[in-house]
Amino acid sequence: MTAEKDIVLIYHEDQPVVFARVEDIQPDVKKDWYHISLMLLKLPVQTVTWILKDDYINGAEFTMGGYRMRLEKIEPPEQPEAEPEQNAEREESGDGQAKNKESDEKTVISLKDRKPKKS
Repeated sequence: MTAEKDIVLIYHEDQPVVFARVEDIQPDVKKDWYHISLMLLKLPVQTVTWILKDDYINGAEFTMGGYRMRLEKIEPPEQPEAEPEQNAEREESGDGQAKNKESDEKTVISLKDRKPKKS
């Protein structure tokens, strides 16, 4: 089910046209119809409000101005689990050989302390 803050892909005549973020969904005076505000993720950024049935918001095809339209909710891709090697820090031993060292500590590097390079 599509909800506020979801990302949708808008199709026009079976062609993907633009991504949008659902900003707001409010009920209309007619039963099972809603005002859905979408922020179109293109330049310039634009917000539109359409009046759609809940079936249309959830992916059913509808027409707008005689053109076939459809909203498809975009699910974020699954993040692969981090391998232990990615969490290891490289430490150089006294003999010049590099070895991995497991560490739960994170290092924060302040950009404020960096000095700009002079040309």
